[in-house]
Amino acid sequence: MANYDVIIIGGGPGGYVCAIRCAQLGLKTACVEGRDTLGGTCLNVGCIPSKALLHASHMLHEAEHNFAKMGLKGKSPSVDWPQMLAYKDDVIGQNTKGIEFLFKKNKVDWLKGWGSIPEAGKVKVGDEVHEAKAIVIATGSESSDLPGVEVDEKTVVTSTGALALGKVPRTMVVIGAGVIGLEMGSVYARLGTDVTVVEFLDQITPGMDLEICKTFQRTLKKQGLKFIMGAAVQSVTKQRAKAKVTYKLRKNDKEDTLDADVVLVATGRRPYTEGLGLEALGVTVFPRGQIQTNDHWETDVKGIYAIGDAIEGPMLAHKAEDEGMAVAEVIAGRKGHVNYGVIPGVIYTAPEVASVGKTEETLKEEGRAYKVGKFSFMGNGRAKAMFAGDGFVKILADAETDRILGAHILGPSAGELIHELCVAMEFGASAQDIALTCHAHPTCSEAVREAALACGDGAIHS
Repeated sequence: MANYDVIIIGGGPGGYVCAIRCAQLGLKTACVEGRDTLGGTCLNVGCIPSKALLHASHMLHEAEHNFAKMGLKGKSPSVDWPQMLAYKDDVIGQNTKGIEFLFKKNKVDWLKGWGSIPEAGKVKVGDEVHEAKAIVIATGSESSDLPGVEVDEKTVVTSTGALALGKVPRTMVVIGAGVIGLEMGSVYARLGTDVTVVEFLDQITPGMDLEICKTFQRTLKKQGLKFIMGAAVQSVTKQRAKAKVTYKLRKNDKEDTLDADVVLVATGRRPYTEGLGLEALGVTVFPRGQIQTNDHWETDVKGIYAIGDAIEGPMLAHKAEDEGMAVAEVIAGRKGHVNYGVIPGVIYTAPEVASVGKTEETLKEEGRAYKVGKFSFMGNGRAKAMFAGDGFVKILADAETDRILGAHILGPSAGELIHELCVAMEFGASAQDIALTCHAHPTCSEAVREAALACGDGAIHS
C-alpha cells in the first residue's frame, strides 16, 4: 500500500493530463489504468487512430481526384490495407509511449490494473489498497448499446472494430449520423466502400448549426455517402459473413432492409463507471450515467472528484483535458476554471467542420438579437488553389455590441481556423476586432476575417 496526495482513476486525456498537472503542482500523484498502454479510448481506439485513417484515405482521394489536375501524373496508388493499419498502429504507439515518458518525467506512478473505491480516501487496484487525500474519477466512456443489435466487432462493429477490420468491406451501413459515424463512414467511402448512413433524426450531426448541417450533408453526398434520414433501426441480423439491417421510417412506419458486409453502430457513447462502487459510496449518478459534481468537480463525497466523459457536458477529449487541469488546480488549493461556452467541436472529414459557441437556432430560442457574417471559401484564393472551395465561415455576433457569440466553419483546416475565434470569444472580442486584424495573404484564415467584415460593412471578396 502507498499513500498519495492524489490518485486519478483512468489514463485517458482527462486522467493523464490531470495526473501530470497534479505532479507539476507538487502533489504526490498516481494514475490507475488497466489497459496495456496509457491514453485511454482517445489515443488507443478513438481520436488518434481515426485521424490517422482519415489522413491516409484523404491522401488517396487527392491522388485519385486532384493530382492529375496539378500536373502530377502517374499510376494511381493502390490500397495496402494491412500496411495502412500498421501505419495507424505505429501512430498509436508513438503517442501512448509519449504519455508513458511524460509520467516518468513528472514522477507520476502508473498503478497498472482496474481501480475501485472501497471507501473515501482509498483506491483498490488488484489486491492492493492505496490511500489518497483526493481521488479523481476520469474513467471515460464506452459505445452505447442499440436495442436489437448484437456487436461482435467483426461484422457488427463499434468504432473500435471499425479501426481494425480484416479487409476493406464492399458495403457498409453506418447507424448514426454523428461525428464518429460520419468520420469512419468517410474513411471507408474514400477507400471504395459503398456507405449508407441510417439516422433516426431528420438532420446529421444533431446540435450543430442547421445551415452547416445541410451544406455538410450535401457535400458528403457528392463524395458518395448515401443517407436514410428519420429511420429507426429495428434489428441487425447476421447471415454468415454479412448482416441485414431492418429499419422503419418514422414518417410513414414503412419498414425496409439493407444488406451490408459490415454494420457500424455509431449511436453515441455513455459514461463508463462500472466497478467503481459509486452507489455504495453515496455518489449521485444521473439516469444517463453521468456522475453529479459541483462547480469544483467534486462529487457528493468530499475528496472524490470526477471529470471528462464521466460527468455532464460534451464528450470531447479537450473538454476532459481542461477539466483535468482545472481540478488539479483546485486540489492544489488554487482556482480552477473551464469556460464551457468556448469549447470547440470538430469533425475531421474533408472538408472539416468546426464550431464554437451559440448556433442560430439557440440564439433564436433565447430571443437574442444577433447578426450574421458569412464568407464562402470559393472567394478565398488559397482554398481554390487546393481544390478546397467547398464550404464557408459563419460568425454570429450580438446585434448591439458586436461581441462574437458563436462561429461555424465548413471548409479546409476548419479545425485549426476555429481557434482564432475561440481566443476572440475568450477575451470578449467583437467581430470588428477580427475584421481589423491583419491576416496573412494567401491563407485560408482570410476567410475568417472576411466573415467578420461581413458582420459590418461587408466582405471585400464576395
